[in-house]
Amino acid sequence: MESLGLWELPDELLYLWHTHRAEILLGAGVVFAVIRLVGHWRESSRTVSKRLSVPSAKSPRAIASLPLKTQAIDGDNPASVAVTKPAPRPKAGPKRVTGNKPLKARAGNNRKIDTIQPVIFYFTLGGSTKAYVDKLSESLQSTEPNSNILSPKVHDLTEIDYDDFFISPPEKYSSTAFLYLLIIPTYNIDTELSNFLSHLEETHHDFRIDTAPLSGLAGYSVFGIGDRTEWPTEPEGYCTQAIEVDKWLARLTGRKRAFPLGMGDAKGDLETRLSEWKEGVDVIMKDLASGKGLGEGVPGSGDAAESEDEDEVDVDDEIEGGSSMKRKAAKKALTDDLEDLKAPIPVDFTTTKSPSESLSQPKPMVPETSPTYTSLTKQGYTIVGSHSGVKICRWTKSALRGRGSCYKYSFYGISSHLCMEATPSLSCSNKCVFCWRHGTNPVGTTWRWTVDPPDLVFAGMKEGHYKKIKMMKGVPGVRAERFSEAMRIRHCALSLVGEPIFYPHINELLAMLHKEHISSFLVCNAQHPDQLATLGPVTQLYVSIDASNKESLRRIDRPLHRDFWERFQRCMDILREKRFTHRTVFRLTLVKGFNLEEEAEGYADLVEKALPGFVEVKGVTYCGTSTAAGAGLSMQNVPFYEEVKDFVLALEVALKKRGLDYGIGAEHAHSCCILLADRKKFFRTSKSDGVQRWHTLIDYPAFFRCVESGESFGPEDYVGEPTPEWALWGNGGFDPRDERVDRKGRPKVLE
Repeated sequence: MESLGLWELPDELLYLWHTHRAEILLGAGVVFAVIRLVGHWRESSRTVSKRLSVPSAKSPRAIASLPLKTQAIDGDNPASVAVTKPAPRPKAGPKRVTGNKPLKARAGNNRKIDTIQPVIFYFTLGGSTKAYVDKLSESLQSTEPNSNILSPKVHDLTEIDYDDFFISPPEKYSSTAFLYLLIIPTYNIDTELSNFLSHLEETHHDFRIDTAPLSGLAGYSVFGIGDRTEWPTEPEGYCTQAIEVDKWLARLTGRKRAFPLGMGDAKGDLETRLSEWKEGVDVIMKDLASGKGLGEGVPGSGDAAESEDEDEVDVDDEIEGGSSMKRKAAKKALTDDLEDLKAPIPVDFTTTKSPSESLSQPKPMVPETSPTYTSLTKQGYTIVGSHSGVKICRWTKSALRGRGSCYKYSFYGISSHLCMEATPSLSCSNKCVFCWRHGTNPVGTTWRWTVDPPDLVFAGMKEGHYKKIKMMKGVPGVRAERFSEAMRIRHCALSLVGEPIFYPHINELLAMLHKEHISSFLVCNAQHPDQLATLGPVTQLYVSIDASNKESLRRIDRPLHRDFWERFQRCMDILREKRFTHRTVFRLTLVKGFNLEEEAEGYADLVEKALPGFVEVKGVTYCGTSTAAGAGLSMQNVPFYEEVKDFVLALEVALKKRGLDYGIGAEHAHSCCILLADRKKFFRTSKSDGVQRWHTLIDYPAFFRCVESGESFGPEDYVGEPTPEWALWGNGGFDPRDERVDRKGRPKVLE
């Protein structure tokens, strides 16, 4: 029989295959699937059996080794063990993020606290807020014996250095916990509060400072004083500055709000609301003193839930006022068309400028309805326009009565009754301890107000000055000839208050003065180098040099700019260049206990760097205000004339050691002022007799000729006549043609 091939099957089988092949294949697939499922089920059963296997119920040791949940024993029968399924092991893979923010432990919570020190900060223009603060301080005095709540300390925000209190808590590592209480009024003008708010904001955004640098405080609370007749609602301005302070302190302290923000209407419920707030603060202080801390809440009463998230700072927070739709629109406007910008945006890294400042319309520096306007006018100022002022100097009154002119007459030949003292900017960027303006003038680091045209400023200054002069015509002792002369201004001292160089149109104003043959003496405080570099012709340029090192300058001038020392150094470099085109003067104000002792060498270094033509050294004048006293200044800080003379002699020696030829050119003992001058420029041979003499006076007609010529010129081109004999060193500096009197107007007999 011939064998069949592999595929050679009978015709019947082939017929069956072709007829039922679909059923055969489907059935084979089903059988295969069943076999696979059975195998998988058996494997799973073995795995579960291994996981659920337990030791023998008869073994006590085995029972004890079971998890706690499996040891549910019914009576004494160990066999009645209820076995529960253990938790499955976590699978390998990335950690799941739940979205819950873990709470960080607060700095200082574990620190041992023995005493609570309340510190009250306040601001005031008219003095009413201080009266409330005094009552509050008195009411917070603890009457309990051996109380661990100390007597409150009170600080005026205008008289402290913010870095001492609002970058880190004072005495951070001591066992005393500080509780900050801030009484913040709201004004519709720029005041020191604006700079305080800027400081808090800059501290928060400064990457060099911890996120919550004030977290070491025991807590804080803010009370705002507003006026509902002016601002009926919060969005329109009612207590907005207090709200801002509360917001920034929440961020700087890690939300250690000890008691909610209080607000009172100055013309309504202020005393009631302040009393309620004070009672709440009392309770908080007792809790802190007893070790209870700020309590529990969300989480902790210091972390109370807010209407806005205080942990997030975005553009919406920086845009003030308006609805959420307006804020979103403003935010969108700030980010649109960024690709169209062709140049980098200038940023002032010293004072962070919020978008709200750039979007809002500028407002007057000193509105007529503001308390600043009222205070300055009471002090004798005439406010010109919205940011300028003029005032009669006491030396002008003295010269009108023949009782002597100021040191500028002895040094430079300026008769005080022919001089107008004015300023185009009432705002300043320093808060000097010796400032006699009572701290009422505005302060700022950038010009953010409306700008009056220079012709309006110039006309207003002259009008205000002449009105003041006319008021002197009925004063006993005024000389008729000097009164007539005073009705024609010949000199202008731009040094009244504030920072004249701050005015955006200062060069145009100087040109108007010179056009009418009025000399210009401009004083700046070495904090605006860009404006100093672009300054045009001026008869004499003063720069106040109140300290020889960074720390002393910070203590004395209390500058608002954070990079104040760098700005100061840049001004020294600019002044060195300007000595070829301007009569430059260093103005040193000596404050005993601040910059008088052992600083002659430091001042000599600054003179060597800037090489000014003159160095005026003057003892500080104490004005006797509470502002000065709060800054640590008293009559004890006023040096005697002998002390000023000793300092000048030491400075002269220090300059000679550096190869600088400066000598004492003149003095004015009545003003406690002495002048050092560059010998190479101002000690020259007189044309009249060929004798070498000091020539510190100014030839004013020659100066105006130089300005009108349009050509470049230097200080040597308008040196005047020899310094009068009575003004030279050792002769006192008082004009013998005038009469010295005492404070009661009686002739003064000199020894």
